[in-house]
Amino acid sequence: MTSMTTNRTYEIHEVAELTGLATARLRAWERRYKVVRPTRQANRYRTYTAEQVALLRAFARLCLTGERIGELVRQPREALIARAEGLAVDNSPLSVLLDQVKRLDRQRLARLLEDHRKRLDPVRFGREIVLPLSEVVGDLWALGKLSVAAEHLASEVVVHQLKADLAGSPVNGPLLQAACLPGEHHEWGFLVTLIELKSRGWRVHYLGADLPLKDLADAAWTVIPRVVALSSADPANLEAKLPELRRLPRLLPPGTTVVVGGQGTDGTAAKLRRAGLRVGIEAIPEPRLVSGGGAAARPA
Repeated sequence: MTSMTTNRTYEIHEVAELTGLATARLRAWERRYKVVRPTRQANRYRTYTAEQVALLRAFARLCLTGERIGELVRQPREALIARAEGLAVDNSPLSVLLDQVKRLDRQRLARLLEDHRKRLDPVRFGREIVLPLSEVVGDLWALGKLSVAAEHLASEVVVHQLKADLAGSPVNGPLLQAACLPGEHHEWGFLVTLIELKSRGWRVHYLGADLPLKDLADAAWTVIPRVVALSSADPANLEAKLPELRRLPRLLPPGTTVVVGGQGTDGTAAKLRRAGLRVGIEAIPEPRLVSGGGAAARPA
């Protein structure tokens, strides 16, 4: 499963991906047990809030242990959430980490993360520690079980560690310039992805969150990257930025490949490709396949 943002809604196929529940099962749960009440859009599509998705994930976790949804829906919501949280963190490093987040203990959280990082290589640290912690923190925040202060503290400590990993031990491969789209502030998953790209041989130049595209283009003329990678977690924000993104390839050094990834690309991938942009981490070539002597060829 992946993490969520709390300021957007989700269509049923996204909810299925985030919860591990088939769309048919989601519809059956809504019809028979009224587990959540999604909003119906004018086109009759269901849309779900982040809180509803987090609650569905709690139900899904409990059902995996053999509990029955018909019995779960009759139980107090608070008890359900607490039990599901326990399942997510029991017998894993997440329990102690989450305790420090709730206690707002920045120093202890930082020390624990550093200890895990010493034990694991950067890629495993991202996959086994950061992404699972992101999922639990995101769920608890969406359900109102974690304060904004605690979420912000966790984000600052985790992002600091990930940026240190991204900056350490430079490689000599082709350059990839990266940033979050304007209006986008969710960095955890993107930084984990960039660390994986670095492990594959890319030299990553990360410019941060909420970066104006004009500044991105100006920076590209300074460092001349082979690839510009952009992250979006919010489809509505990405849709609003499409006119700027369509113009972006013409503002970059000739031959620069532009790749857009993240949950925000759901529903806009075809439009992005028609604009000459690539979509998803899988669209980034292996560094050894990038030709020398200038930037990689821009897709037609």
